[in-house]
Amino acid sequence: MEIIFFIAAYILGSIPSAVWTGKLKYGIDIREHGSKNAGATNTFRVLGKKPGIFVLALDIIKGSLATKLPYIFLADSVLYDSDYIIQIQIICAFLVIIGHLFPLFAGFRGGKGVATSLGVIIGIQPIAAGICLFVFLIVFLISRFVSLGAIFTAIAFPFVLKFIIKTDSLWLMSFGIVVSSLVIIAHRKNIQRLLRGEENKMNFSKK
Repeated sequence: MEIIFFIAAYILGSIPSAVWTGKLKYGIDIREHGSKNAGATNTFRVLGKKPGIFVLALDIIKGSLATKLPYIFLADSVLYDSDYIIQIQIICAFLVIIGHLFPLFAGFRGGKGVATSLGVIIGIQPIAAGICLFVFLIVFLISRFVSLGAIFTAIAFPFVLKFIIKTDSLWLMSFGIVVSSLVIIAHRKNIQRLLRGEENKMNFSKK
């Protein structure tokens, strides 16, 4: 049964919302414009607010939904084993993020996984998600750099789990560290541009 959840999680992650929105509604491949990233931020920049919000929402939903697969399909008797559920959730979380980074339906060229990561955090630990969202908004509102907000949030996430949520789950802490690392690695080019002073700020008034 578990393998079905894992396959489903990857397939959910592989739904390339930014790519499909650009191609089906605007006739363009979002990966050939702007920052060339298949994510919500580039959709905002290239296509505008409405498609950007749509892509952002869909990426968050698919991440959260992947973590709920065990609750939807497992027998009630299994749900009492919280450690087992957490393990399945976390594996599904990793796979939905991997699906977003390397989508089956878009030539394995996906986004950076920030919105999908937020979705899985909402699904697994909503309080931590709220705190991380607050960190992102503070950094973004001060700097106007989406990438900087995402990087600071990724760094903060394991510390939020350890010192604010005070989790004692090795699985959850490992999840926090690995997701944080994935987001930072995905933003390595942004980090280089930030250091060179070449990163673009977000301007919502363009569209």
